[in-house]
This record gives sequence, C-alpha cells and structure tokens, in this order.
Amino acid sequence: MSRIAILGYHKVGAPPPDGWETWFYVPEDIFAAQLTALRDEGWQPVDCAAFLRGLAEPLSLPERAVLITFDDGYRSVLEVALPWLERFGYPAVLFVPTDFVGGTNLFDLDNEPEEPLCGWDDLRELMRRGVVVESHGASHSTFSELTPPERAAELERSKAALEAELERPVQLFSYPYGDDAGAAAQVRAAGYRAAFGYGGGAIPLPAEDAYRLERLAMGPDTDLRTALGS
Repeated sequence: MSRIAILGYHKVGAPPPDGWETWFYVPEDIFAAQLTALRDEGWQPVDCAAFLRGLAEPLSLPERAVLITFDDGYRSVLEVALPWLERFGYPAVLFVPTDFVGGTNLFDLDNEPEEPLCGWDDLRELMRRGVVVESHGASHSTFSELTPPERAAELERSKAALEAELERPVQLFSYPYGDDAGAAAQVRAAGYRAAFGYGGGAIPLPAEDAYRLERLAMGPDTDLRTALGS
C-alpha cells in the first residue's frame, strides 16, 4: 500500500534574543538531523505538484513519500530552514496567514515569543527556491470559533491575496491550530484541493478525505524513525 508522511514544522533555529524556548522551535542541528533521517531511511520528499497528483494516483508517488510543510511563515524558514532544504535538494510547502504577512505572530503571543514573519518579497524568494506558498487562512482564527460565513471569508480572502501577490493558483489549506471544525466541504467549495490538520504519522493512500489530512507535528524531540515506523 502506498503511503505518505506529511511533516508539520513551525520554526527552525533559536528564539529571538528576548524570547524563550518552546516546543515549536526545532534547533538547526536537530532539523538537519531530521532531514538526514529521512534520507537514510529512504523517505523521498515530493513537491506540491507531485503530492497533488499522488492523491489521485497513489502509484505515481515513491513508496516512501514525504511532504515537508511549515505553518505561519516565520522568517526562520527562509533564513535557517531553506539552506538545509537546498543542501538536501528537498522541496517544501509554507502555509501563511495573509493578514500577518510582513508583520509578526500577533496571533500566538499568549504562548510564543513575538518575532518577524516573512514579507511578500520573502515569500517570492522562497517560491523561486523550491518552497510553495499556500493558505493558512487570513487572520489565523480557530475555525471552530467562527461562523460558516466567517470561515468562507477566511478561505476566500486568503486565497485571493496569495494569488494576487504570488501570481499562481493556491490549492492547499492548513487549518489554523489544526482545527478543521467540520469545514471540509467549505474548503472544497472555495477551490482548494486538499487541507491539513495534525495528529498522524504516515497515512495510507488513497486518502480517506483529502480535506482532513493528518500531519506529524514536528518538534525538537520528534523521533522520525519511530514516528514513521521506519
């Protein structure tokens, strides 16, 4: 049976000088070790196009396929993670909340240090270098706390902003905080082809529901060999 592992990162590297460590920071050396583990265990990272093709045609994917994703759009993806991805030749996907592009993570200040997010020029640079930019909503709001019309507005507004700025179709959605709130039908209606939450390891293909795909949350203590059954 074909399967794919979808990894979900947030930040790579150290917190800002006035910040503090949280589980969502993966130190640079550990990130490099996790990419090494993928290579050594025969997992093959695929790009967005191959992933989407594989949802419909699982046999088009490698036997051990992996999709590397990042949520929120922290500048550390550009400054720390990208050089390692390029060293390994690995593509990735970055999900951004469009209201905060070029700002800071104001949506997470109750738990995380404040730090810069990528601006539009940063996102274009990531796109040029193999990281596809997709939607994480507009305001990073928890979907279960929104009405259906508010969810539709988040889906549509973020997609329109990304497509206008990056001049390419936006096809993937990452639920803020992994909370899908039963909104799969709305995500599909808004024109997305797949959507992601959290909670799993490698998933079998074809997927039971392409709008509720589970990702493995990646932290500094994540043992990929164990988590993926390598």
